[in-house]
Amino acid sequence: MIAVQPFMAHADIPVFVADLSPLQAHLQLARMAIDELRETHPLSPTSNVKATYMSPWRSHLLTDKFGPLMQVVLQVSKEASKLLSADLDALNMEMIVSECWGIIYEQASYTIPHNHFPSDFSCSIYLESHENSAPIVFAGKYPLQIKPNMLVMFPGILTHEVPATEGKRVVVAMNMHKHATFANVKV
Repeated sequence: MIAVQPFMAHADIPVFVADLSPLQAHLQLARMAIDELRETHPLSPTSNVKATYMSPWRSHLLTDKFGPLMQVVLQVSKEASKLLSADLDALNMEMIVSECWGIIYEQASYTIPHNHFPSDFSCSIYLESHENSAPIVFAGKYPLQIKPNMLVMFPGILTHEVPATEGKRVVVAMNMHKHATFANVKV
């Protein structure tokens, strides 16, 4: 057996932020989806999320109401990927959403530190963020204060957490993976 030990290189890892305020119809549709899923799938899955409610991991397969927002997220992931690699188009890569779920945080809700490996990108879209909502904290020391309609996208390997919140926040989270295409044939 080969022993593997991590070396913690303190490298700059980008976090991408976008304002989705112009897309109110997409955001409202996603909010409706969370409320409907809470009725049809009331039990939250066991996870690192300690919130009032969390929908199933693959909620996008249970309702098409996440579809318009997923298309926006995929476009943002394409733009973020271009910032990371100018050769992305030559690689014939596209992203797919592999998981999508909703979360309702109320007072004292939190999420323990975790990452989304092996996802290439993960994101959180803040449908609601009341005053005194907790930030998302990256690598245990970089808080990003959230706002309503904000999309936060980051490499899936980046550790993040949510401290106990005082204010309500409603989030759609997604994981994305690269999907290679060759001669327009999906593999």
